[in-house]
Amino acid sequence: MHKSVAWLLVLTFAPALPAAPAPSAAGADWSEYSGGADRNHYSALTDITPANVGRLERAWEFHTGEFDQNECNPIVVDGTIYCTAPGGQALALDGATGQLRWRWTDPTHASKMVNRGVALWTDGPDRRLLCAVGSRLYALDPATGQPIPAFGRDGWVSLKAGLGPQAQDKYVGSTTPGTLFGDLLIMPTRVGEDADAAPGSIQAFNVRTGTLAWVFHTIPYPAEEGYETWPKDAYKNSDVGSANCWAGMAIDRARGILYVPTGSASPDFWGGHRLGQDLFANCLLALDARTGKRLWYYQCVHHDLWDRDLPAPPNLLTLRRDGRLVDAVAQVTKSGHVFVFDRVTGAPLFPIEEKPVPPSPLPGEAAWPTQPIPTLPAPFTRQTVTEQDLNPYAANLEALLAEFRQARTGPFQPFGTDETVIVPGYDGGAEWGGAAADPEGILYVNANEVGAIGSMRAMPSEAELARLSPGQQLYTRYCIGCHGAERKGNPASGFPSLIDLPLRMKRDDVRHLILTGRNMMPGFTRLSDSDREYLTAFLFGEAGGEQAGADFARDRTYVPYEFKGYKQFRDSRGQPALRPPWGTLSAIDLNTGRSLWRIPLGEFKEMTAKGIPPTGTENYGGPAVTATGLVFIAASSDSTFRVFERKTGRLLWRADLPASGFATPSIYRAQGREYVVIACGGAKADAKAGDSYVAFALPPEREVDSDQAKRP
Repeated sequence: MHKSVAWLLVLTFAPALPAAPAPSAAGADWSEYSGGADRNHYSALTDITPANVGRLERAWEFHTGEFDQNECNPIVVDGTIYCTAPGGQALALDGATGQLRWRWTDPTHASKMVNRGVALWTDGPDRRLLCAVGSRLYALDPATGQPIPAFGRDGWVSLKAGLGPQAQDKYVGSTTPGTLFGDLLIMPTRVGEDADAAPGSIQAFNVRTGTLAWVFHTIPYPAEEGYETWPKDAYKNSDVGSANCWAGMAIDRARGILYVPTGSASPDFWGGHRLGQDLFANCLLALDARTGKRLWYYQCVHHDLWDRDLPAPPNLLTLRRDGRLVDAVAQVTKSGHVFVFDRVTGAPLFPIEEKPVPPSPLPGEAAWPTQPIPTLPAPFTRQTVTEQDLNPYAANLEALLAEFRQARTGPFQPFGTDETVIVPGYDGGAEWGGAAADPEGILYVNANEVGAIGSMRAMPSEAELARLSPGQQLYTRYCIGCHGAERKGNPASGFPSLIDLPLRMKRDDVRHLILTGRNMMPGFTRLSDSDREYLTAFLFGEAGGEQAGADFARDRTYVPYEFKGYKQFRDSRGQPALRPPWGTLSAIDLNTGRSLWRIPLGEFKEMTAKGIPPTGTENYGGPAVTATGLVFIAASSDSTFRVFERKTGRLLWRADLPASGFATPSIYRAQGREYVVIACGGAKADAKAGDSYVAFALPPEREVDSDQAKRP
């Protein structure tokens, strides 16, 4: 029921179109997001080895001047680094020195949204740097950073172009670079997560002109397969939306197959307006990259009620199975599973079982009765917890135990108005950094295991809601899920308290922020100027807009149950309530499905000083793996960069960073020297904010000696 195969052999094996990213020297560049079209975070460079990695030193540091979340994975071509900075900026840096070559800032200043990188397209002398800011996709000249006028309108096109008229007044952006295939750029998009969210259709744009080439509807239209898995008017985007790919894609350019991981439909936690299986939300899609035609799919979560988006691009690998080589695609998940498929047919390479799961306790909701669980590989995070899994170091263990005993537990437990313990938490398991993979078919994936609490609240009736002031209505509809009914937020999860907002921000800045969004907060572009004025007045405790708002509420979707907010399961000191590890790095052999090793990633130095083994920390960003057997990773909230031995997980090197590197490192060569660069923005998971890119390399004299030693 949840999988079909429909592909054309002729199209599948047709030769790829010309004009794609092409490194100038084999292995010297990091020319695409996550290192390549396969998204394997792999470098073939060999100068840095287990024998000399201990001599790595800081080569340079560049300050963007923007102290905020920076999750960029830079691309590096011909010794030039192309990257982003918070606030809608694209940068070009000298890869050997870190010196700024140019800086471009979006003239509209339309977005403070997280941006994880750019894409570079080349066709002979014609080169274009593709960068998303707000709802715009720009084409920049890589030599100067200036927009290319021939692309769209004055160098940009709208990311809403193929989403239909119903999306034009709604938030649409992109946090992840697009995927190139010939003259096409296929874009991931980020949309809202409430009932008024835009649809998440997949769009391909012509790189030369900016024109829309094709659209795939992730919420199917009538006569399209999957339409019957939704209410009949879902495609009109009246009560539901999303089902978008925000995490990025992978592509098999030789076959022309695009692999697209999609997220949940909206609203995230209430599915009463979208009863059914909800195809193609929470799916790994294989599309014909030329046309957008669906070749096969697999749905990893049916009728998602837990915000279990597929959080990262899949990995394309070649595996050894039953004495033969199989081209495979592997998808990591927030739940800590890895789904592995034949890349061409979509057939699972390990059995997947449909397991019965609990029903929803909420009237009007109908959880899907089963969920797919891979038999192999084994999960790389805990799936269940008992009282014995509570943190023995917790400050208020008895109170946590009492809370745990009152909560419901277990995989895919639908939320009710009581509390449910979620393992792993909202951010995974795996998250947007994704996994690295080597040519031997070994997957390296970091994961969170902090644990969380989830619950729903019954909303006021439509009549009761209409009696609230407009500002209260807006806060209840759009803000309460992240910042809470008491406006205390959840700073550990990146949702700040709004109680003291007037002391921290100017009124006009808040009004603008509501429109544009910031970091992981979407912009509420559908709100009118008066709506934003009402909401700002409410946040500032002002008396404006206190009249009843019946007319104000008329065109907004009513949802009877509201998510109470992203609450992590923590003790009174903010320490995770579950037993360590709280963050891990794992190696999994996808040839056999066997786990090779798993280690804690990160530490709290005050706990280590007391003799407590490293516990691991919350972590964001991913690893990179090299041909010499090294795994580079920052990611942890303890502001540390680490290198592990690929075969054993043994720590070989570590260095302090100016702020946590919540990003994936890039490995490249510039002026004959191998570098590793990491963005250090921090500013989440209780980590301080930073503004740096930091590059490491072996000392120059060591490399000279090494090169001389290799000469005959």
